[in-house]
Amino acid sequence: MSNLNYRLFTLGVEEEYMVTDPVTKELRSHEQKIVHEGQKIIKDKVKAEMHQAVVEVGTDICKDADEAYRDVANLRKTISTIASSLGFEMGAAGTHPFSHWESQLITDHARYNEIVNELQEAARSNLIFGLHVHVGMESREMANHIANSTRYFLPHIYALSTNSPFWEGRWTGYKSFRTKVFDKFPRTGIPETFESIEAYDNFVKLLIKTNCIDNAKKIWWDLRVHPFFNTVEFRICDVPMTVDETIAIASLFQAVCAKIYKLRSRNLNFIQYSRALINENKWRASRYGIDGYLIDFGKEEEINTRILIYELLDFVDDVVDELGSRHWVNNIQKILEQGTGADRQLAVYKEKKNLVDVATYINSQFLTGLPE
Repeated sequence: MSNLNYRLFTLGVEEEYMVTDPVTKELRSHEQKIVHEGQKIIKDKVKAEMHQAVVEVGTDICKDADEAYRDVANLRKTISTIASSLGFEMGAAGTHPFSHWESQLITDHARYNEIVNELQEAARSNLIFGLHVHVGMESREMANHIANSTRYFLPHIYALSTNSPFWEGRWTGYKSFRTKVFDKFPRTGIPETFESIEAYDNFVKLLIKTNCIDNAKKIWWDLRVHPFFNTVEFRICDVPMTVDETIAIASLFQAVCAKIYKLRSRNLNFIQYSRALINENKWRASRYGIDGYLIDFGKEEEINTRILIYELLDFVDDVVDELGSRHWVNNIQKILEQGTGADRQLAVYKEKKNLVDVATYINSQFLTGLPE
């Protein structure tokens, strides 16, 4: 056991779910009924989202991956039970296979009205479902250092989460079309590095001062030092279909943070690459998922994405036992063998030739693997 404090790396998980009609499988507005009923049981762990066919949940601060699993499992079960009692079904995928955003209602709320007013069609069409993972940090200075270094690994982990091959009834040719939809927003994508937390805070202050944003939550990058908490927030992933996948991915983010921290404590650093280079890998991950090639910038060559993910697992291997997450990180292997959510959606589509069957499959996976 090293003298590093791995208890620092708490986890928080936020998931966005789709609300569908049990018969047609179309997205359906639940008029916030699921949220209102949910709040009676799980309080502020369930929230409305901009579109009324979306429900967002968030865990407590969890001390480790096992606790995060119990929390997410409980949230999914609670929301699913409430939804079915109200005549809805729940699903988790980065996009709905065939529903059109034009027919979906926007939640009447000052913040959302303001975003729609400013971003117009980009906001109205932003009918997507993501996973956000918060990893706790000892300080915002350390959070900035870790955010700078972990940027490199975003495409690798994103590839594992790809779960949105369809958009508005068409196969897009992408494993994750969700980020293509979100790219229309300002202040999205891979961030630059910041030489210090002060530099980051000054950047935010400048945007607020010049009326670009009214608060730092309108910075929607793929990863950010959280404006109010001591966390690094990873925002690049599609929401995974199952809880097991969500916790495997959250554990991998946590492990990468712990590894960068461990290197830092030995005065070592992971090389930092430019946003433009990392973006090349992000594009490949969104197009091909785990079945393509990413660039190894050290070797300056394309490498099979699966091989790079195995290298990433080797890279974090010396911290996962101390984090108590080895059994979860081992589940990454299962994603590599069974395919991502996108791969499984496409397999159903190939067999059934019908997107309603794909949506049915997404619904059927929502509670898969959870104990009764």
